Amino acid sequence: MATDTRDAAGFYATALGQMTAALLRRKLLALWPDCTGMSVLGLGYTGPYLHLWREQARRCIAVSPPQLGLAPWPAGRASLACSAEEDALPFPDLMFDRILLVHGLEQAGNARRCLREVWRLLKDDGQLIIVAPNRRGLWAYVETTPFGHGQPYSQPQITRLLQGLFFRVEAAETCLFAPPLNWGPALRTFNLCERTGRLLPPQLAGLNIVAASKDLHGLIPARHRAAGRRVLVDAGR
Repeated sequence: MATDTRDAAGFYATALGQMTAALLRRKLLALWPDCTGMSVLGLGYTGPYLHLWREQARRCIAVSPPQLGLAPWPAGRASLACSAEEDALPFPDLMFDRILLVHGLEQAGNARRCLREVWRLLKDDGQLIIVAPNRRGLWAYVETTPFGHGQPYSQPQITRLLQGLFFRVEAAETCLFAPPLNWGPALRTFNLCERTGRLLPPQLAGLNIVAASKDLHGLIPARHRAAGRRVLVDAGR
């Protein structure tokens, strides 16, 4: 079952949601510290994260699929958000330097079609980041957060999916070892859980973060086959 933008916004308004967003923003900023003059696309529910690059990027656009609903962004300013099918986005080829998927891949009706569209829109030297719930993590099975909806993925599954669509994985890590509990005592241990989580098997983490780029060397030019002469025969003869 998919979540929607109202549920996602409600989660990020809680103390647990705010701590989760702060953790993810640190991770994302470490991967993309500077997007000055670039075009950035957020696909899924990315409002809590896109403002990291809003002021430095040449353009910064948020797109949510119809099953999530439209999420206005940024708050209190002219909207830079729209709703569109994730496999038919209304942008020209090679438009974006950076594409961020948060609450996007696991919510997609067809993950392969979604990533093919990302490939089309991404510049040849562009980069993609996917944030998706970890298949074995507790967060994927607790529906009080938006990470508990849709299709969770293990890190090897994301890697195989990307490689099969001519992406090259540049970096991969896990995070969110704290329990998905919006409860005072649990919240007080949030940062401690994250620090000690580095000593635990990565399969126990709540989220996978995978950065990738286009693998242009993996492309094989298609051979053009000459069209054969077709003869229509009356089946009654």
